[in-house]
Amino acid sequence: MERPYILHMFTPGRQMSPFDINMAADAGYQIVVPYSDVGLDAIAGLTQDTIFSRGPKGVARTGIFIGGRDALLASDMLERSRAAMVKPFVVSLMADPSGAYTTAAAMVACVEAALKRRHGHGLEGQRVVILGGMGPVGRVAGVIAAQAGAQVSLSSRHGIDVAEEAAQETGARFKVTLHGVSGGDRAAVRTSLADADVVLACAAAGVQVLSPEDLGFAKQMKVAADVNAVPPEGIAGVGVMDNGRPLDGTAAVGIGALAIGNVKYQTQHRLLVQMCAAEKAVVLSFPEAFAMARAFLAESAAAGKAA
Repeated sequence: MERPYILHMFTPGRQMSPFDINMAADAGYQIVVPYSDVGLDAIAGLTQDTIFSRGPKGVARTGIFIGGRDALLASDMLERSRAAMVKPFVVSLMADPSGAYTTAAAMVACVEAALKRRHGHGLEGQRVVILGGMGPVGRVAGVIAAQAGAQVSLSSRHGIDVAEEAAQETGARFKVTLHGVSGGDRAAVRTSLADADVVLACAAAGVQVLSPEDLGFAKQMKVAADVNAVPPEGIAGVGVMDNGRPLDGTAAVGIGALAIGNVKYQTQHRLLVQMCAAEKAVVLSFPEAFAMARAFLAESAAAGKAA
């Protein structure tokens, strides 16, 4: 009898996301087991319970998924789990807290693709401002963009001190340089837009962070991307289905939440399938998610040209 494919899903929250459970089942895992209220100190013990019970052959059909809502904690939990492995008892690992890693990866990959299509270059040297930069998607998008060569500023509606603290904490954790800017009032937001090449809106659903009047201050903006799918749009004029449509009143193009969401879905699905099918254990975090999102967009572009 063949051993089933089992995915153990750990979250520090009160429950695991049904979205992630569905995605795991659709990727091929036959048994999906969620664990809630899992603290960092519990990860090593749970990992070793996972690996030692299946034997060297069974670990190839076993995976661990890290959820939650904290992008930095999820990364720490992933590293703690990896460190608890004992060869040859090594299983595949993936972290995607609240979908933040795959959403951020999809958002930045879509922006990069738009820049290349319209301007012939990627994110290298581009000034990126992230509105709603304190949340998990904003922070991870900032790290990915910085790793791709951008100059990144995280904006906070709570002011410059909070933004700088988050930028320093996140940058130190992932070994990139991030800056903080104030988004505490309209004047501060408009000041941050003045020299931005790219604006990413990562604020809470249903919150408009840029009005039509604000966009008038974004004189250099090339791409505006928004992950908010709940009306009103996070960036005025960026529709949820937009994928490179010119943004009225600016020289930029807009990328909307559902365009990003399609890439996010494909990225997460492909990573879970990769983990489930891997004969040798893999570790999947946001760098791997970004690589997968880039690959999906390249495939889509090639298919479009062929058609």
